[in-house]
Amino acid sequence: MDFAVNYRLCYPFQHFAKEGFMEFFDIKGGDVIRGEITLSGNKNEALPVIAAALLARGRVKIDNVPDILDVKNMLQIAEDIGVTVTRLSQNCIEMDASNIISKPLDKELCGLVRTSILFAGPLLARNGSVILPPPGGDVIGRRRLDTHFTGFEQLGATYSHSTNGYNLSANRLKGADIFLDEASVTATENIVMAAVTAEGVSVIRNAATEPHVQNLCRFLNKMGAKISGLGTNVLRIEGVTSLKGCEHTIGPDYIEAGSYIALAAMTGGELLVKDAAGGNDLRSILNVYKRIGITTVAKGNDIFVPHHPKLLIQKDMNNAIPKVDDGPWPSFPSDLMSIAIVAATQSEGTVLFFEKMFESRLFFVDRLIGMGANIILCDPHRVVVSGRTLLSGSKLDSPDIRAGMALLMAAISAQGRSRIYNIKQIDRGYESIEHKLTRIGVTINRSKA
Repeated sequence: MDFAVNYRLCYPFQHFAKEGFMEFFDIKGGDVIRGEITLSGNKNEALPVIAAALLARGRVKIDNVPDILDVKNMLQIAEDIGVTVTRLSQNCIEMDASNIISKPLDKELCGLVRTSILFAGPLLARNGSVILPPPGGDVIGRRRLDTHFTGFEQLGATYSHSTNGYNLSANRLKGADIFLDEASVTATENIVMAAVTAEGVSVIRNAATEPHVQNLCRFLNKMGAKISGLGTNVLRIEGVTSLKGCEHTIGPDYIEAGSYIALAAMTGGELLVKDAAGGNDLRSILNVYKRIGITTVAKGNDIFVPHHPKLLIQKDMNNAIPKVDDGPWPSFPSDLMSIAIVAATQSEGTVLFFEKMFESRLFFVDRLIGMGANIILCDPHRVVVSGRTLLSGSKLDSPDIRAGMALLMAAISAQGRSRIYNIKQIDRGYESIEHKLTRIGVTINRSKA
């Protein structure tokens, strides 16, 4: 079966049609990356923190918020239910949820961002009910919500599904010992936010341990929550009666760091990634990158990517083809699978990528094959990449955030000019992408049709 074709049949939506998308990127390939870049705030931390701010009885100031489309959509949803959002600067906001309105969340806005589901926990805890339309976001395979709702049920909530979406209600949430059927990041975050003001003690087992989950818990603790076990898969939460306002700074985005590190190496350039927190959240990423030939040097809180005359895939013992697979933290993150695959096209050797978490994430490789990449799509979860291959410029469309960035990287390393459509997908996760790329030597222009 042609899985790429099957994907188009199953998901015949916007990103396969250029009509209706006004903005696109024009890229001249062949530029070498040089200079330094400062990371934006972590998208995956900022979004749940925005949702959690609804629990505060007072003003919450959040700094280093990435100015990206997903954040803007989350803030719009919050404003629609009565939250006052004040932008103090481009990357600093203040939120006041004193006058929340009890109403269904906006269907259109929720359909634009996956993390709209994260409003369920705070609103259930604060108002005792919430009507939540189905969340949107990337179409990279089934993204089940079951874990969220079974967790809410164990805290004492009831839910039903109607044409309006998901209806959740609870007279009073009560602490419970909850075992998650999967270590879902958003489910862990949602259940934690619901449990912080529940009566009694809650224990969440098989909890996600990602850095942004830990930082959400730290944010909640600043507001007066009592969460322990941060960084482990067992979280203990002592319910409190109310939460207060606080100040919080979003940490650096290690997925963005991984993207720019790979881009610099695959173009033969040099790059200093500023404020990467010394690479503490990058260890699994850098270990995988080393296997596909990318080396880095830690310089305090910065990461330096030296010039690579040639990238070489490191074989496993006994001359075996290496396998790169993703998984829950601290394994290699699924969000960087697309990025690593593109980088591997510019590295000599053969490597198998095994995407275990999302069955549709890898279908973007048909665009890379069209550019000249030597890739075999084995099945929805596995691709074999043989490099180094010379890529040619092409007309492309961005299917999701990370694949969009991967295709942008491919266009930068390719010979000739490329045009990428549906760039709103990239804007959802990468702040001021064309300005950052221009400053490090990329010839890129945002244009309107």
